Amino acid sequence: MKAAMTNQQILDIAMRQSAVDLGCDPADFRKNQPVVVQSGISPDARKYLKQPYAAYFVSYGSNIVASADARLTDAVRAYLEKYPLIHSFEPPHLHVLHEALKPFGYGVGTTSEYWLPDVNSLRPLPCEYELRILTQADFASLYLPEWSNALCEKRAELDVLGVGAYDKGKLVGLAGCSADCDWMWQIGIDVLPEYRRKGIAAALTSRLAIEILQRDKVPFYCCAWCNLASARNAVKSGFRPAWTEMDVRSLENIAAMNG
Repeated sequence: MKAAMTNQQILDIAMRQSAVDLGCDPADFRKNQPVVVQSGISPDARKYLKQPYAAYFVSYGSNIVASADARLTDAVRAYLEKYPLIHSFEPPHLHVLHEALKPFGYGVGTTSEYWLPDVNSLRPLPCEYELRILTQADFASLYLPEWSNALCEKRAELDVLGVGAYDKGKLVGLAGCSADCDWMWQIGIDVLPEYRRKGIAAALTSRLAIEILQRDKVPFYCCAWCNLASARNAVKSGFRPAWTEMDVRSLENIAAMNG
C-alpha cells in the first residue's frame, strides 16, 4: 500500500505519544539503560490512561521507561536495574516487583502488547461480505455486548470511524477506532461467533487501518500476550509488534479485577 507516512514516521509518532503519556523525552525509549521519571498529569495523554500513575512501564525494545509515583521510584528503579530487559515483564521476576510494591499498597496490574501497521505489508484484504465505512452517527444503536471491543459506550464521543461487514444487511463483523489522542486512533475488532475463521476480522482491520492512515492519523492495535487469535489477526492485517506496556495498580483494584 502506498502510504503518506513511512514506518519510521509512524514509529516516531508512537514514541512521541508514549513520551507524552509518561512525561519523558521520546529519546528515552532509545537508550540502553532503564529510565525512571516521576508520574504526573498530561492533558494530551491517551484518554483511557488514569493519571497520575502509581507506576507505568513502557518498552520499545531497547530499554524500559517507567513513570512512577515518588513513593515507588526507588523500588521501581531497583527492579529495573536488577533484571534484564527481556525478563522484566515476565514471571517469575514480576513476582519480585509485586512483593516490593505490596508494602505501599500496590501490585503488578496488566501487561499488553501494542502493534503498528507495516506500510509495506498493509493492503486491503478480501471479504466475502459487503464492507461499509461507518462514522460516529452510525454507532448509536451498536453499543451492544457483541461489539464491545470495537466500540466503547463509556467513551462514545471518541468512537470516530468504523468498518462493518454485512451478510444480506445483517452486521456480522465490526472494526471501530477511538480517537484516544491527537495523533493515534486505536482499533478494536469483533466478529459474531458463527462468522469467525472466514477472514472477516483481517479484512475489517486492514481496511480500517488504511482509512485511518488516509486521514493522517496512526492506527494502533492492542492485545494481551496470551490472546493468540488477536495477535494472529494483527499479523494477517499487516501490523507488527511495536511496544509493550505494564501498569501498577492498588491491591484493592487488583482484587476487584480477580472477582
